[in-house]
Amino acid sequence: MSRVELHLDNKSEWIKIFDPRDHAVFVQTDAPPEVGQSMRIDLAIGDNGPRVILRGTVVSRFEKPEGDVPAGCVVALGVYEREKINYLNGFVRGGLLNLRERRRLPLRLSVTYGGVDGPCRTFTRDINEEGIFIITEQPLPEHTKVHLLVKVPKIDKPLSLTGTVTHTVIVEDEDVPGMGIVFAKDERTEELIQIIDDLEKDFLSGSLPEEVLL
Repeated sequence: MSRVELHLDNKSEWIKIFDPRDHAVFVQTDAPPEVGQSMRIDLAIGDNGPRVILRGTVVSRFEKPEGDVPAGCVVALGVYEREKINYLNGFVRGGLLNLRERRRLPLRLSVTYGGVDGPCRTFTRDINEEGIFIITEQPLPEHTKVHLLVKVPKIDKPLSLTGTVTHTVIVEDEDVPGMGIVFAKDERTEELIQIIDDLEKDFLSGSLPEEVLL
């Protein structure tokens, strides 16, 4: 897999390089990989903006400038990148980050939950203070009550959360397999809101550890 660092000076540059019709990103580079090669893009916006890891496949390349197009390649992003794209689009447009019910932080947090055959260990695809999506090829049935232990950076003990499975995605759906869970509203709701706020600040400042970036 090829790896490239892509630093955008400001939000408006994201709009220029991202094609929403094909979920593809143009990466300027003097040494574009061959078509069909997997590629990891370490994206950063601004000096202290969010860091996001995007993965995809090179679908076209330009070894030298062609008209207004510099040397580089077009990378079609995979299904695992959808929530990251949604979050980036909201960040760039402004507004979404102030609507808690719509923000979903695209973070890879370690999760243990009660499965049919005992404890299951996996990771999140995204999280907000209202719910979580965890990756699994064997999701629990919808409406199942579930207990979760979620590891969060800078917090010593895993968060102990309960919720209800609201929707599932299986491998055949050609999407990230897993299940969406809505948290139970209880005395910890305000604490959870603060934790998510802090996570978002760290995400936007680029200070989260590498292992929690998807």
